[in-house]
Amino acid sequence: MALPVRDQMKYWGIAAAVFFVLLWFLGDIILPFVLSMAVAYMLDPVADKLESWGLNRIAATVVITIVAAILFVVIALLVLPTLVKQATELVNIAPELIDNLQTFLMAKFPVLLDEGSQLRQTLAQIGETIQSKGGELLSGAIASAMSLFNVVMLLVLVPVITFYLLMDWDRMVARIDALLPRDHAPVIRRLSSDIDRTLASFIRGQGTVCLILGTFYAAGLMLVGLKFGLVAGAIAGALTFIPYVGAIVGGTLSIGLALFQFWGEWQWIAAVVGIFAIGQFFEGNILTPNLVGSSIGLHPVWLIFALSAFGSTFGFVGMLVAVPITAALGVLVRFGLEQYRDSLLYRGQSADTSHPQDTPES
Repeated sequence: MALPVRDQMKYWGIAAAVFFVLLWFLGDIILPFVLSMAVAYMLDPVADKLESWGLNRIAATVVITIVAAILFVVIALLVLPTLVKQATELVNIAPELIDNLQTFLMAKFPVLLDEGSQLRQTLAQIGETIQSKGGELLSGAIASAMSLFNVVMLLVLVPVITFYLLMDWDRMVARIDALLPRDHAPVIRRLSSDIDRTLASFIRGQGTVCLILGTFYAAGLMLVGLKFGLVAGAIAGALTFIPYVGAIVGGTLSIGLALFQFWGEWQWIAAVVGIFAIGQFFEGNILTPNLVGSSIGLHPVWLIFALSAFGSTFGFVGMLVAVPITAALGVLVRFGLEQYRDSLLYRGQSADTSHPQDTPES
């Protein structure tokens, strides 16, 4: 005899509450495990593909690990030093950029920027704030990255945990499936499949789009000679994970830098604008339709809200779990709406009082 719905809701509610409490108290501790699960989830299709080519699971995991290690070393040696250097320089010259903006505005609109104008004071404060807060952020990130504990966490624990999770991924899924309540196993499997399809479309697809666009933006901006092109391209690519935000923030930053650096050389400013126009064309017409899909069930507004809410509440770990939790909630809400439309609450008594002789036309 199945448990009443009220008891089931009580038990699942307790489980959800325990999950969020653990997430609150163990956020920093479980960070490497959450990162490892995310990486293993993204790489599982690659391991399955290698298995279909004749490799066993252990060999496929080893191949993926070696390739990932090589890519990491190459990126760490070639890209990261330049990225950190440009980011530091960009923060340091923020006041100079603001001064240049003031000079330009004074030349064009002298009335707006007299000595006591609010606009001039605001611009000065913005430059000082960017320098101070940006410097604090960079110094904090560098200090955190240089601490022995964090180095061990990120460079040792995450790859090791990812290796074991990836190797045992299919076995873990089978174990979890065996523990499902028998009465509800078919429904849970269907919902889990919908959640997996949504996550696969968004995380794997959107992650690939971010990587492609970030590489394109960074390479294009550096080719046209933009001084902080690598940083601007990396920011645009990373923020592409949030729909529309990457293009807006990265494009505004890059065009603003181009205006200061290439003022009067309109062909280079047009080239920067063209890079983002081309990137947006390929993202909207080629990359997103083929890699992400036209409908994944994650509206951009809900995604931005989830990232903001989970990030402010649970920190960086919250941002990592925001997308899968939002995807799962979306699938559950759609399932609930399906059940509602099949219920008497929605259809009313008339749905069960129709006579056999009634026809659709009647």
